[in-house]
Amino acid sequence: MTRPDRRVKPRNLSESNAEIIEQFIDSLWLEKGLSKHTLSAYRTDLSKFAEFLKVNQGASELCDIQGGDINHYLAQRYEQGFSERSTARFLSSLRAFFKWLHEQQMREDNPLSLIHNPKLSKPLPKVISEAQVQDLLEAPLYEEDSVQLRDKAMLELLYASGLRVSELIGLSLNQVSLQQGLIRVTGKGNKERLVPMGELAIEWINEFLRKGRPDLLKGRSDILFPSSRGTMMTRQTFWHRIKYYAQKANIDSRILSPHTLRHAFATHLLNHGADLRAVQMLLGHSDLSTTQIYTHIATERLQKLVTEHHPRG
Repeated sequence: MTRPDRRVKPRNLSESNAEIIEQFIDSLWLEKGLSKHTLSAYRTDLSKFAEFLKVNQGASELCDIQGGDINHYLAQRYEQGFSERSTARFLSSLRAFFKWLHEQQMREDNPLSLIHNPKLSKPLPKVISEAQVQDLLEAPLYEEDSVQLRDKAMLELLYASGLRVSELIGLSLNQVSLQQGLIRVTGKGNKERLVPMGELAIEWINEFLRKGRPDLLKGRSDILFPSSRGTMMTRQTFWHRIKYYAQKANIDSRILSPHTLRHAFATHLLNHGADLRAVQMLLGHSDLSTTQIYTHIATERLQKLVTEHHPRG
């Protein structure tokens, strides 16, 4: 295991602050095995705060700071336009640092005890329209092409079922009942759920099983949608395939994500009057609040429609 890089002390950072930060970083590396990227984030957060302390009134050493010093720094971050998520990360770094100070018996009190993380709003997933979904589903040229026939079946199934990409690429033949039109999915936390497929998805899976899958298999396998090498496809490969078809369908890649069709599945169902709890079950969400994010998207879209088309909008 490689020791984390020691960084050159920033110009505005005292020797004592630089040393205590590196001792903390070394401790994180030894005890938790955190990545270089994570350790670098901790170091940056603490170093910038230490630089702030040096040029402002109050404590000059990280070990001596009080709640007022932290509030002063948070106020400056707010004035400079730092995001709530960035500030929450800084406070998380500082909490870890003071927990370490306490463990090292270098500090008994906690100046963060009365300071709370900013409330983070959940970012709304970007959703493509029903017309864009239709264009995406029609992009594969599946005639005489086993790979594009597979992709066509996968896209149809993804939009019809709302599966996670990891659930889709991991499907085996014994999880799918074309006769009953159901998929048995093992989702997060090893929780099983039954998901209906829809007639079009069933038709395209049947077509792929007859004409495409035998060409892709290099041996015996129960993977429903094998890669061109006959093995299980990776998430990255499927994501590249989606971007390829989005480009063919002239869909802006900025509104795409690996879960584009899952988000579209949920939002379009709600737009057409589906019950929120039913959508929750189909998506495999354990908490209804996770599903409720889609109601905000549906509401925004309805408001936009009223504004654009109502005579008094």
